[in-house]
Amino acid sequence: MGSSKLRVFDGHMDKKPSSAFTVREFPLPTFDVPYFKYIDEEDEEDEWSSRSQSSTEDDSVDSLLSDRYMVVSGTPEKILEHLLNDLHLDEVQDKETDTLLDDFLLTYTVFMTTDDLCQALLRHYCANKYDGKAESPEALCTKRKVLLLASQWTALYKDWLHDDEHSKLFLKTLYRYVLDDVYEYPILEKELKEFQKVLRIHRRHTVDEYSPHRKNRALFHQFSLKENWLQHRGNVNEIEEIFCRVYITDHSYVSIRTKVSSTVQDILKIVAERIQHAEEDLALVTVTFSGEKHELRPTEMALSKSLESSSRIYTYRKSETLNPFAENEEAQSRSVRILGMNTWDLALELTSFDWSLFNSIHEQELIYFTFSRQGKSENTLNLSLLLQRCNEVQLWVATEILLCSQLGKRVQLVKKFIKIAAHCKAQRNLNSFFAIIMGLNTASVSRLSQTWEKIPGKFKKLFSELESLTDPSLNHKAYRDTFKKMKPPKIPFMPLLLKDVTFIHEGNKTFLDNLVNFEKLHMIADTVRSLRYCRNNQFDEMPQKERQEARFYTHNLLVIDNQQTLFELSHRIEPRV
Repeated sequence: MGSSKLRVFDGHMDKKPSSAFTVREFPLPTFDVPYFKYIDEEDEEDEWSSRSQSSTEDDSVDSLLSDRYMVVSGTPEKILEHLLNDLHLDEVQDKETDTLLDDFLLTYTVFMTTDDLCQALLRHYCANKYDGKAESPEALCTKRKVLLLASQWTALYKDWLHDDEHSKLFLKTLYRYVLDDVYEYPILEKELKEFQKVLRIHRRHTVDEYSPHRKNRALFHQFSLKENWLQHRGNVNEIEEIFCRVYITDHSYVSIRTKVSSTVQDILKIVAERIQHAEEDLALVTVTFSGEKHELRPTEMALSKSLESSSRIYTYRKSETLNPFAENEEAQSRSVRILGMNTWDLALELTSFDWSLFNSIHEQELIYFTFSRQGKSENTLNLSLLLQRCNEVQLWVATEILLCSQLGKRVQLVKKFIKIAAHCKAQRNLNSFFAIIMGLNTASVSRLSQTWEKIPGKFKKLFSELESLTDPSLNHKAYRDTFKKMKPPKIPFMPLLLKDVTFIHEGNKTFLDNLVNFEKLHMIADTVRSLRYCRNNQFDEMPQKERQEARFYTHNLLVIDNQQTLFELSHRIEPRV
């Protein structure tokens, strides 16, 4: 079996390893996998010895036994240099190189800033540019690889780069460099077109216009662009949807998904319907933690940036001079509307809601969440919304059951939630599935012995089967095995996925001897990439006219978020014997 031996240390072939870069060699047999070790001078002879032994294996598994080198650790500059060296310019990228590129792009923010990356790429692109000599074929190849990497980077991050000034300046600068070079090196035209597609730039010029006969090279810097991608998104924030909590009492609220530009009147209409109270008798009031109140006018934008982060939005009754609702007062006149709704429709709406959030999560959000717990909230906005939703669905289940004072209806409610959980599992929405099961297992609900005694045997059996999937033993083996068998599209239980990434992060050092522990970052990137597989396909759009009530109900959850209040309700409807 023929095999080639590759060493990358200081960017060239060398027998002596450099402290700036470490690679690891390992064959990929289908049988015994040897111990992975770092390459250094002391084990060089052993390394060659193990290679000579493995070379006696059957040639039929050449593809599995061929040598591979994986980046173990290195300085950011050397990792990038190695990556550029290994990139292929053909249509089909080598699988290992493609994975290394993806690992790097997903995790580079851990060990270098975006500005550092941009400057490094420009240095590689401009290498030998001003030495007065014709550029070598290797230098031209490097230019094309830089363009390929930049295209992959912008395609992966998309809208994330809109607000980053370093990124915008870098892409404009690189684009101008390519325009300068394309008439001398027509082969760059292909990369230029691909770059334009990624940036969504409309180019009015052709390669012929950049011929050497054109004397005024200033034309290259006066190109007309429709910089749709590079321009700031302007007022896009006003059409973005966020979760809004409108408190009814100190411990209960309606969770509304609404546009930032929604007016007070828009929100009051939703709240009034959800708590079954006359809209004209309600007002929205901001209340600071110090107790100061400010009534909002109906035409005001309730979620404007002027709203202080240290305040909450409450709904108050206008009668009796903005009289607040008493704790659990809404329960006394509240009917259990959910009992009249179809369980499959409710599950579909939960899944549709979760999917819209899950599909908006950028893979990089998991990296930011894990490495920068105190980082900017906008870097983890979509992820935080899905986690918040999971928590609210759990509280919603408990709230609905504990606000139901009639035993018969309460039994029906528990049965209904068990069926909804089963439907969520069938729809491959494990996020809401977990939330509902955890809501039924909340201590304030599980203690309702009179209620659970009246649950029919077949529902108890179904609940037991569903509950077993949430068993945390053996690292959640039951859930992992079940989820692995599901075909995409599917929604994972996000808290567990984050736990996996956090476990890798906390169990491995990010830097080893002042070198980036890239092996750790590969494991994290590999876990994060599972989002792509889950989102390989889209959920089929179902007719929604028949589900309007279920949609409104699930999009505007009534939640009590205080465990003490939930326990008080629990003991009120079923006192301790």
